[in-house]
Amino acid sequence: LAKPVYLTMYGQRTQRGGFARVDGRRGGATPVLWGDAAFDPRRARDAEVWVASRQTFTEYPDWWRLDAGAPAERLTDGGRQLDAFVWSSGTRTVDFVSEKGDSLQGILFLPAGYREGTRVPTVTYIYERLTQDRHRFRHPSETNGTGVHPGMFTSRGYAVFMPDIAYKIDDPGMSALWAVRPAVRAAVATGVVDSTRLGIQGHSWGGYQTSFLITQTPMFRAAIAGAPLTDLVSMHSSIYWNSGLSNMGIFRSSQGRFTGSFLDIPAAYERNSPNRHAARITT
Repeated sequence: LAKPVYLTMYGQRTQRGGFARVDGRRGGATPVLWGDAAFDPRRARDAEVWVASRQTFTEYPDWWRLDAGAPAERLTDGGRQLDAFVWSSGTRTVDFVSEKGDSLQGILFLPAGYREGTRVPTVTYIYERLTQDRHRFRHPSETNGTGVHPGMFTSRGYAVFMPDIAYKIDDPGMSALWAVRPAVRAAVATGVVDSTRLGIQGHSWGGYQTSFLITQTPMFRAAIAGAPLTDLVSMHSSIYWNSGLSNMGIFRSSQGRFTGSFLDIPAAYERNSPNRHAARITT
């Protein structure tokens, strides 16, 4: 600690990024770079020379030379590749309160050429918490294995909405309902989202939540569930083909957040299994 230590910073509610200098002898953190974007700062090995990439959903992560903590000179120009394409009009943060009182947020990706006051068809995409990726630039081929890229929709006139979900013990499916339903209503209240043209998509754990949500609410006109869990009881003790291990860990110590097996708390597994409520689906 005889020399300064540099730490990256992230704003949990603002999604702002940057880094700070910490002097071990005096204490406290002094912001060096802080802005409404995501940054990747790098320091030269033997000199006090800094560069950083800067990116948002609409801004390619080009590299900049930093001067007194501010981007001073662009070193790369990869963003010119976007000039020939429609992409998006940017992103907005949507604040909402879950039906269980959790203060949460969602990110609304606007369609290219969006005109204020116009309501557009919207795809909701879910997977636990996603707002931390608001300022991440996604390359056109990047889907993270989930089959969705916001740009695929925003370049075609759709908005994309990604709300965060706060989970309650023994109720993973119901937790999604308690968060997503008020989140979508808050997104509609922005004036951007057309409530009559809503879709929802998710993959794996998001596919499970998508499957469950359409058994509980008719607000979505279409749904895409990729690799979903649909029967929590049978899946609890089945073997995951990719690892050869039991799925029990997923339910007991990971995303399921259950306090026991389906033998211990059968009602919890039943009420959170999409196939137990399939007769209700109208989507």
